[in-house]
Amino acid sequence: MRVLVLGSGAKDHAIAWWFSQSRLIDGLYVAPGNVGTKTIAVNLAIDPSDPEQVYEACQTYGIDFVFVGTEAPLFTGVIDFLNERGIDTFGAPNRALKLEGDRNFARMFSDRHNIPTSSHVLFDDEEKLSEYLKRHEGERFVVKSNAIAPSRIMVDSSDYSTLMDFSRGLLATGPIILEEHLNGLPITITLFLDNKGYLMLPTSSDYMKVEEGGLPTGGMGSICPVPLQKDLSQALVDSIIEPVLFGLKAEKMAYKGVLTISVIITKNGPILVDYHVRFNDPAAQAFVPLINTDIVDILDAMKHDTLSSLNLEVSNQSAVALVVASEGYPEKPIIGKKLESMPAPLLYNSFEGAPRYFFGGVQEYEGKLVTTGGRCVTVVGVGYNIMNANKNAYKGVKLVNFEGAWYRQDIGNRFFEN
Repeated sequence: MRVLVLGSGAKDHAIAWWFSQSRLIDGLYVAPGNVGTKTIAVNLAIDPSDPEQVYEACQTYGIDFVFVGTEAPLFTGVIDFLNERGIDTFGAPNRALKLEGDRNFARMFSDRHNIPTSSHVLFDDEEKLSEYLKRHEGERFVVKSNAIAPSRIMVDSSDYSTLMDFSRGLLATGPIILEEHLNGLPITITLFLDNKGYLMLPTSSDYMKVEEGGLPTGGMGSICPVPLQKDLSQALVDSIIEPVLFGLKAEKMAYKGVLTISVIITKNGPILVDYHVRFNDPAAQAFVPLINTDIVDILDAMKHDTLSSLNLEVSNQSAVALVVASEGYPEKPIIGKKLESMPAPLLYNSFEGAPRYFFGGVQEYEGKLVTTGGRCVTVVGVGYNIMNANKNAYKGVKLVNFEGAWYRQDIGNRFFEN
């Protein structure tokens, strides 16, 4: 099998690395890729969101299968375009995209199928929003765009001026969602779906702010797996996973691909926050190194609707993913900074037992590694428990050096500190 992975972030590097471990592929390509994917695959200089360019690349390089794990190509119709032309794909088709692309629809979908979710109100008018906030003075809310947007495009506050100032910018482009603030443990559930069932990957917990209580970001770290009690794990299946899958079938949105569900574990049980019809970053970087099952075997089971009977082989170790970001991220990241040299075996993720390095906003220019975005490198430490994995991640991150580099100092701490 010859595989093309679409994307250029750390998540896409992790997925490509997973494919590179397969015994069942004989060609691996990434479009457009980055400096990390270059070490394990052939990078293609095409626009992954342009269906015609992707299809032409498939013809040129004899691609059998296209894997779309990132959002942009999904929302430009790449999946349907390729399927109509006989190219096998992994990713959500157009009919399922509104689950992520329209938050109000997603909330109503949850309500229709009795899935616990945060209370919310949709606004497209600044005056009505202002009146509502004044009536609920002092209450804490989360403001998000109703349409698909980077997860950092939100604010969580009880201050009227903060909420209004942020909302004005979003309202200029479309409606917003005002949600209640939820206290609890955030977890990320990742499911492979087929027509008859699902396969659940190890559950993670993501850190989505620059610091505790700070600005929201696209994600600064993740731990995997999350230590959950048996009754809580069953509650996730009974109150969220099974009703979601039933709803997808009932509303003719079921598909073969991945579904990621963001949940908050509150004192009243699990509450669904968001749906994503793709992998999440940095959750993917955390769980990929722990999975021993060949990804092609998983995709073959998906093709034949046997996912629910597949035995997923997962390491008994833990992973801590730590994101190294550029100065100024998430508001105005400063790019163009040179990375200091790293030992080649680490750069290529070929040293067994060492942390994994998945590259995002980094490219190679004239033989030098240079930052090109806000989140540059995800360092994943693996160990016999979360504390040990944490130590390995923070030891490994010392080898990622560029001017202005920073990262959170507390990833994983809440799971082993008293």
